Amino acid sequence: MAYQYSPGGSRWKPTGGTLVDGRLRHDKFTQASDAVQQLEELHTSLGSVSQDSLNIPAYYTLGSSSQAVSNCSTDLAGWIDCMIEELSSNTACPIMAPQQQHGLLEGSFLKNDHDASSCRDSLLETGSHRLSNVQFQDTSAARNKSSTAPHNGTSQVNAIRTTAAGLEQQLNKMGEDENNGIQLVHSLLACAESIQRGNLSFAEETLRRIELLSLPPGPMGKVATHFIGALTRRIYGVASSSGNNSSSNQSDSLLGLLHFYFYESCPFLRFAHFTANQAILEAVTGLKEVHVIDFNLMQGLQWPALIQALSLRQGGPPRLRLTGIGPPQPSGSDTLQEIGTKLAELAKTVRVDFEFRGVIAVKLDDIKPWMLQIRHGEAVAVNSVLQLHKLLYSAGPEAPIDAVLLLVRELKPKIFTIVEHEANHNQPSFLGRFIEALHYYSTMFDALEACNLPSENNEQVLIEMYLGREIYNIVACEDGARTERHENLFQWRLRLLKAGYRPIQLGLNAFKQASMLLTMFSGEGYRVEEKLGCLTLGWHSRPLIAASAWKCA
Repeated sequence: MAYQYSPGGSRWKPTGGTLVDGRLRHDKFTQASDAVQQLEELHTSLGSVSQDSLNIPAYYTLGSSSQAVSNCSTDLAGWIDCMIEELSSNTACPIMAPQQQHGLLEGSFLKNDHDASSCRDSLLETGSHRLSNVQFQDTSAARNKSSTAPHNGTSQVNAIRTTAAGLEQQLNKMGEDENNGIQLVHSLLACAESIQRGNLSFAEETLRRIELLSLPPGPMGKVATHFIGALTRRIYGVASSSGNNSSSNQSDSLLGLLHFYFYESCPFLRFAHFTANQAILEAVTGLKEVHVIDFNLMQGLQWPALIQALSLRQGGPPRLRLTGIGPPQPSGSDTLQEIGTKLAELAKTVRVDFEFRGVIAVKLDDIKPWMLQIRHGEAVAVNSVLQLHKLLYSAGPEAPIDAVLLLVRELKPKIFTIVEHEANHNQPSFLGRFIEALHYYSTMFDALEACNLPSENNEQVLIEMYLGREIYNIVACEDGARTERHENLFQWRLRLLKAGYRPIQLGLNAFKQASMLLTMFSGEGYRVEEKLGCLTLGWHSRPLIAASAWKCA
């Protein structure tokens, strides 16, 4: 049985895996819906006054509001999806509660000091492009005036003409934005196809034409900016220095800051942490010695909630060891140990016997079992959040992922929790990868828009930079430099089964935890779905991130 959760509606209900909810639309439909509603009110108020006598354009007499919305919507992800399907057919190339955790984090070590603030300000000064949102004319006053005016003679006709003129201007503006968007998507795909064919001169010329286009406002313009930048880097051969910075120490520090703001402002990383924590908690029920190995500790954001949950466990908390793996720091500071110390302080306040150990490694496949110091009798849990996709490239017969999966098997864990993007960005075909990425990140930017961050909020710029780095790497880089090799749940399932793992079903408690999380964020489009024993978080009908749990066969 699969489950679906939707904030504001029925909490948990069975679903066959396809999410259909006619009540829900993207927030960007709202303005168009309001416009259509006003048109229908005008149509009703006309009574016996003929359309011809008012000179109202014919396209105002739409049959239904749903049709009107579909005609003038600015739903980015769905609209691009339809365009891509049409264009691809003509292409020659194949194509414990969340609230408690939040309070704990704020009270411990997540509010960075002046250094983080200074770093953020310097980042913003480097030139993050701001794109204004669509501005719609407020016609509420005109509507109220027309509804209260006497329904006779010239005054009624004038009021209707005034409101209709405003609506015509509004819909024309939306039409212009959509036309710009159509040209933009056509040009982006033409540029990508030229790169696929090796015709860089035509790709360069196409890119010049793209730069002359007026970018649409809102998410479309934002995501297009990143794809244009990524294509530019690829065409001019600058991907190695700026398309992939993940191997540099400076980049690791930057990524840590962007990771923090992405975590704070939208539900994706919190979903990953809560789901994995619940699975670990259930796997170690009743055990007295627990050793959690985190493949990428970052700021340690995942573990305060697990520590608190273990402190409340019936029968008392276990002895908890946490091994956090992370890259070397540019300053030479022991950041891992600093995070471990703060976690230890938190564990002490809730009376959990806690021990931390940091392991510095440039690459996960450099880790050997002896480095993790597994002790006899302890239950091991291995946790990987958005890390395994970086191990898929190989210039030889075996990829780093093979060594890491073998390492985990040698540890004999009670549970191996994995969270990855629900995408297919590891295709050998550049054009196919580009199309998939354009669709995926269009959906992601739609979802971010629903978080309702102020348009001039600096955090939003940093969040967009976090996603922009992934776009640059997918589009601009190749071979070993391309580390963002996302694969979908089906592909991971095949790989793990072949490597000797068996799935552990994520139960109803994990589903409830993930669903509760969505109450902390605005936007009714977020969806938690259970599928094949795994959980996905998506935007409307598109899954974006998937969590699964495994054990050795």
